Amino acid sequence: MVKISVFIGTSLDGFIAREDGDIGWLNNANKKVTSGEDFGFNNFLGSVDLIIMGRKTFEQVISFDQWLYKEIRMIVLTSKNIEIHEKLKKTVTTHNVSSPEQLINELSDQSINHIYVDGGKVIQDFLSARLVNEITVTIIPILIGKGKSFSGLLSKDLSLQHLKTTVYDFGFVQNTYKINKQEKDKD
Repeated sequence: MVKISVFIGTSLDGFIAREDGDIGWLNNANKKVTSGEDFGFNNFLGSVDLIIMGRKTFEQVISFDQWLYKEIRMIVLTSKNIEIHEKLKKTVTTHNVSSPEQLINELSDQSINHIYVDGGKVIQDFLSARLVNEITVTIIPILIGKGKSFSGLLSKDLSLQHLKTTVYDFGFVQNTYKINKQEKDKD
């Protein structure tokens, strides 16, 4: 069975971006982070076989100074035609899919053990489909008041089991949770 994970940063009030998608507050907060600290992201990526990312998030990450995802295969979910830079064409493809369940079904014959889902809408869709197994949330000590939540409005509560908390000297707090399987299977 494939493991599906979320690894995300949020403001203390639970937002991944402002309503307009701006993450300037996150970039400013990252200036307080100890040099070289990656919050376990590289170790996490080392366990990932495939990344499924939303188009808006992809467009944001390709604007960063460096490509964080190494040679990991990535599927960008989009209903629009987007151009993939030549240097990323070996690992990045696009896909227009009607549901997370359909995509996971299409991938079932491949040797994939761990999928990382990223992007607000993609995460919301995978959570709503109850496909996510584990969530790691790094809380940044800032309140932004309004914004986009990674969970969105769920049709049913998801019960979580706490696995780990890491507190950083510069004020960030990282929590890792497993989706409670007993609660998940009662549907």
